Amino acid sequence: MSAYDVDPATMEPRQFARLVKETPNAELQQIMRGDHRTLYLDGIFTRMVTLFRPDRAGSLDAVIHWNIGDRPGGGADTYEIVIADGACALSEEPRGKPRLTLAVGSMDFLRLISGNAHPIAMFMMGKMKASGDIPLATKIPSLFDIPKP
Repeated sequence: MSAYDVDPATMEPRQFARLVKETPNAELQQIMRGDHRTLYLDGIFTRMVTLFRPDRAGSLDAVIHWNIGDRPGGGADTYEIVIADGACALSEEPRGKPRLTLAVGSMDFLRLISGNAHPIAMFMMGKMKASGDIPLATKIPSLFDIPKP
């Protein structure tokens, strides 16, 4: 199976994690810099909502912005996740004032979201940046069922 033939929104998380792990970096880079970028990012964030663990969120209310860099032509794509009342939702457009903003390059994002990279190590190596509620950033991995490749 080629990574070009994948819709992350419908693929099982473990299968997606293995695909990211086994796909050559050059192919993943082409995907994230080409026409499939939006399909991948939309699919990942759509799936993220289904992997939310409300039992771990407690009374958390937060707007989280994800800035995924390396967009063709420059800049980043911003996705907004809203956690409130024990639920997680993806906003069609970022509108809320973020309590936390996470910025990461597209390749590192794929590795992170598929469980192929450790978030603390990414922060320490400068591959991911956080602004706002930094303690909330440390809770993000526990709020979602991140697949193991």
